[in-house]
Amino acid sequence: MKKRLCGAGAVLGLLVTVGALPAQASAPAFPPGRHALPLGPADLPETRTTTTLQPGVTLTRVVRGAADPTLHWTVEVSIPGGDTSPDPDAPPTALKDRASADELAGVLERDGFEARVERVTTPKTADYAGGTLGWRVRVGTYDSQSAATSARARLRAAGHSGSAVYTGWDGDSTNRGPWRVDVLTIDPRGFRGSLDASYGPDLEQRETTSELSVSAGATAAVNAGFFVLDPRAGAPGDPAGVGVYDGRLLSEPVSGRPGLVIHDHGRRTEVTRLTWKGQVTGHGTTLRLNGVNRVPGLIRNCGGTEGDTPTAPPLHDVTCTNPDELVAFTPEYGRHTPRGEGLEAVLDAQDRVVELRSPRGGTLPPGGTSIQATGHRVADLTALAHAGHRLRVSTTLLDERGHPVSPSPRTDILNAGPELVRDGRLHVTPATDGMVHPGDPSWYYGWVHKRNPRTLAGVDAAGRTVLVTADGRDTDALGLSIAESARVAESLGLRDAVNLDGGGSTTMVTNGDVINEPSDTAGERPVGDALLILPRRHGN
Repeated sequence: MKKRLCGAGAVLGLLVTVGALPAQASAPAFPPGRHALPLGPADLPETRTTTTLQPGVTLTRVVRGAADPTLHWTVEVSIPGGDTSPDPDAPPTALKDRASADELAGVLERDGFEARVERVTTPKTADYAGGTLGWRVRVGTYDSQSAATSARARLRAAGHSGSAVYTGWDGDSTNRGPWRVDVLTIDPRGFRGSLDASYGPDLEQRETTSELSVSAGATAAVNAGFFVLDPRAGAPGDPAGVGVYDGRLLSEPVSGRPGLVIHDHGRRTEVTRLTWKGQVTGHGTTLRLNGVNRVPGLIRNCGGTEGDTPTAPPLHDVTCTNPDELVAFTPEYGRHTPRGEGLEAVLDAQDRVVELRSPRGGTLPPGGTSIQATGHRVADLTALAHAGHRLRVSTTLLDERGHPVSPSPRTDILNAGPELVRDGRLHVTPATDGMVHPGDPSWYYGWVHKRNPRTLAGVDAAGRTVLVTADGRDTDALGLSIAESARVAESLGLRDAVNLDGGGSTTMVTNGDVINEPSDTAGERPVGDALLILPRRHGN
C-alpha cells in the first residue's frame, strides 16, 4: 500500500439553514466569497452543515431543494442495435434524428404503447456549439420506479429495449431538487497533514476508496482519476491517463487532457494540461516509447500517437488500439507484466538486460523494470536489447506550453477532464477532452448533458484545495450535468476546477466511513486511485 499512516482530528459542527435564498446571496457556512449553489430556482431552501475534520480541513454538506412533485418516472426507449459495454456508467443509445424517432414512436404506438418524441438541446460550452443533440422516445408517466420497470418489461416482451429513468435526471433548470453535495476544503494556512494520491498495492488491482482510506489511516478521501474497468480495455485498475505518485510518472497522459496537480502534499494545487515524451536509450540508439504501465496495444481514452485506431486525439470511454507499440513497466504495475505475443527486455535494478522473453509477460527482478514490444516494434527492441547491456528509460511530462514539468517527490498528478473553471470563470471543454463522440450524440447526452453523480476538484483564490462529490441517480439526489458541475465549482469560489471520475465511482469517506450514497446497485465501487487527506505525521 502506498503510505500507511494513522492519526485523528478534532470534530466541531455548525449548521446553517438558508431559506428562499437568492442565487448569489452569501452563505455563512462557507468561507467568504462562497455562494448558494446555482441549482434550480433561486428561492429553494438550502442547508449546510460544516464540520472540522482536522486542523485546516473542513467538510460541508449542502442539501438544496426538496422533492419535486412535477418529476416522474418514464421509460426511455433505446435505439436498436449497436455495441454494448460492460461499463455500468456507459450511456445507452437513446437519441435519434427526428424522422427516425417519429418512426420508432409509430411502431411503439402500433404495439399498444403510449409513446412521445422529445427534442433534446444542450448548452454551449467553451469549445462546443451545443444546440439540438437529437430526439428521444419515451413511453408512459409513472409515479414509481417499480411501475416504470414493469412497463419496461412489457416493452421487452414486445421486442423493444429501454431504461427506466427519472425525469429529474434530465437537467431541466426549473427542477426543484433535491441535490446533495459534500465539500472538503483543505486550507494550507492551517493544514499540517498531507494530501496524497494512492493506488493501493499496485496499479492493476482495484480497491474501494474506503479500503484505500482505512489502510492509510486517512481522515478523509475521495475517488480520483479515470481508470480501466473492462479487461478488454487493458488491466482493470490502470489509470486511464496521467498518473504521477510521489513524483514518479507511472502512467502517461491522454495527450493534452488536464491533470490535477497536488504539490507539496496539498500546500498548492493546480490544473494543468499535459503531454509527454518517453524514450529508451542504449549504445547511442534511442527508441520512442508509446506508454508506461499499460497493456500494449490498448490505449484507454485514446490520446496516444499517430497510427492509433480509430483516433490519436482524446476520445473518452473509447479504447484505441495500435499493434505496434513499445511500453515500459515498473514494479508498481503488478505481480507480473502483461502476457502476449512480442518481445520483452527485462532489466535488473542497475538497468542491465538480464532476460529477453518471447512471448512477453512475467515477473520482474527485485527493483527491476522491463520494456515490451509488439508488432513492428519488436525488431527495434531486438536490435537494441542485448543481455548484459544497459538500457535507460526516461520520461518527461510537458505542460500546455511544451515546457518540461519536473514533479518533486512531494507531488501527485491525477488524470481528469473536462475542465470546468479557469481563472475564476466557466471554462467547460468536452470537445477538447474527447467527450464529444462524432456520430454518437447519445454518448454526450448520457455522460455530459444528463445529471449523474460527480466528483470535482480544484483550487480557490485563497489557495485552498477543494474536493467535491455530488450524489445522483436517485430521487433523493438528482446529480449534476457537466454544465451544472462547472457552475457549482464557480459558486464555491474555485479559481480552477476539473471533473474527476464520477458515476458509480463517486465516493467520499471520512474517518473510515462512506458518507455519500454511491450509485452502483452493488454498493461502493472499487476504483483505480483515490485522494487521501492524511493527519499530521509525527515529526512534522
